[in-house]
Amino acid sequence: MTLTGTGRDRADRPLRRDAERNRQRILRTAHRVFAERGLDVSLDEIAQRADVGVGTVYRRFPTKEALVEELFERRLQEVVEIGQQALADPDPWRGLITFIDGACAQQAGDRGLREVMLGARYGNDRVARVRDSFQPIVAELVARAHAGGRLRADFAGTDVPLLAAMVNAVADYAREVNADVWRRYLTILIDGIAASRVDGTPLPVAPLDEDQVDRAMRSWHPHSR
Repeated sequence: MTLTGTGRDRADRPLRRDAERNRQRILRTAHRVFAERGLDVSLDEIAQRADVGVGTVYRRFPTKEALVEELFERRLQEVVEIGQQALADPDPWRGLITFIDGACAQQAGDRGLREVMLGARYGNDRVARVRDSFQPIVAELVARAHAGGRLRADFAGTDVPLLAAMVNAVADYAREVNADVWRRYLTILIDGIAASRVDGTPLPVAPLDEDQVDRAMRSWHPHSR
């Protein structure tokens, strides 16, 4: 009996290894495609890009929601961790700015993550739970910055995701020309939400020149729905 069981186990192991390799290939491909194009990509196309059968994808991930959950639960948790680290900063203003900068950086090169963070269209229970955990973190960061007198009084926690959306629209618009230019506009916006500032913060990235703006305009296209 022992020999028979051992033989069966050995016969099963290559199948399990192959299944896991396929699963990881699908996840890597989906992450790359979602980052480039956003979440409006079919499972059939993911299968084609991953060079696996369509049936293989559907066995591992029966719906696109299941694939989104698997990919983005951890990615969203990384942004939550940025917020938790920001709350631990004894300087409330620096903590708020650290979070905004970190959240924007995570989204700047990843259209899929941006769509998951800023909208409820994708993501079931697992993703929704992580996404919902942003609200109390942001509210506390904003309250601390207000109490410290560094943040303009009319700035609200609900402004943070929309500010991030504005910055990442620039990142999307200029990604083929200068992938870091969004940092310039984030710095301008951060100066705008400060309670008072005599001199502006030095901008970390040079402006696009006229030719670069023209190239950005030619290369950008609206993300279809």
